[in-house]
Amino acid sequence: MSPLSKIFRIFAAFLIFLILSSCTENNSQGNYGLVIHGGAGSIDKETMPEEMALKYKNKLAEAVNHGYKMLENGAAAVDVVVEVINILEDSPLFNAGRGAVFTSEGTNELDASIMNGADLNAGAVGGVRHIKNPISLAREVMVNSDHVFLTGAGAEKFASEQGFEFVDSSYFYTERSWNSYLKVKAEAENKTEKKYGTVGCCVLDKSGNLAAGTSTGGMTYKKFGRIGDSPVIGAGTYANNKTCAVSCTGHGEYYIRSVFAYDISAMMEYSGKSVNEAVDIEINRKLSSMGGSGGVIAIDSHGNIASDFNTPGMFRAYRRNGESAVVKLFSGE
Repeated sequence: MSPLSKIFRIFAAFLIFLILSSCTENNSQGNYGLVIHGGAGSIDKETMPEEMALKYKNKLAEAVNHGYKMLENGAAAVDVVVEVINILEDSPLFNAGRGAVFTSEGTNELDASIMNGADLNAGAVGGVRHIKNPISLAREVMVNSDHVFLTGAGAEKFASEQGFEFVDSSYFYTERSWNSYLKVKAEAENKTEKKYGTVGCCVLDKSGNLAAGTSTGGMTYKKFGRIGDSPVIGAGTYANNKTCAVSCTGHGEYYIRSVFAYDISAMMEYSGKSVNEAVDIEINRKLSSMGGSGGVIAIDSHGNIASDFNTPGMFRAYRRNGESAVVKLFSGE
């Protein structure tokens, strides 16, 4: 073998080493896990009946443990995000899917988004009225269309072409959400709406890939086709393998104005902040100084989990490899 051939083989081996190192850099310790939320708001431990609190805890535990089992079996982050959020969408407890709140016209308009941190691909839908699981349609937009964001009738036409199951608007009726609508309508206080329940999920899988998703029914008594931050990539949802996956819940207008979810990633990528530092700055300095309220969950490329909120409570749960599930509802837990 000539000296030139030896040099070439050594160089080729070095390149392969660099490529493999790069692929495993984000998850060098083999960490994986997920964190979920079920909304932030006026969640008061003193006034919430124990029976209702237990229902929330059980549903959050069901969702986070299902996602964890998927991760244990090698599922991809985006698949986990969809299935976990489907569980929460199918529950009448949350303001997403089945339990979506009512608009000023007494209808339901649902929003959702998903983002894959591996390639920065994303999909979102807004203002859909007959889709049982909006997060599933958001993923379909991401995977099987040339677009990122579809709304209203166009989104539902796309859903029909993809073979999605449609449901009658009565599917979204729950007594709790309807009573909330009647109260806000009577008081004409849509700007002070206290309904919580937007759902979200952030995942790090065994391959080191991150993904995030968010699904919501929006604000009770919302008007004029209002769409909040949940389906807006960079505002309510963001994921990048270089940094973290983020899902937000709260007063969406403030999250949109601050490009909230992306800002957390940017602080990590360009300022070297940890995920906990970035989340703290975004919630307790930026959002609070703007007069906004809500919460956020995130998981970084090493499996570190952050969650914070400036409201009385936020439904949340997480589980990492080798650990038991943690479920919390109120501030101070």
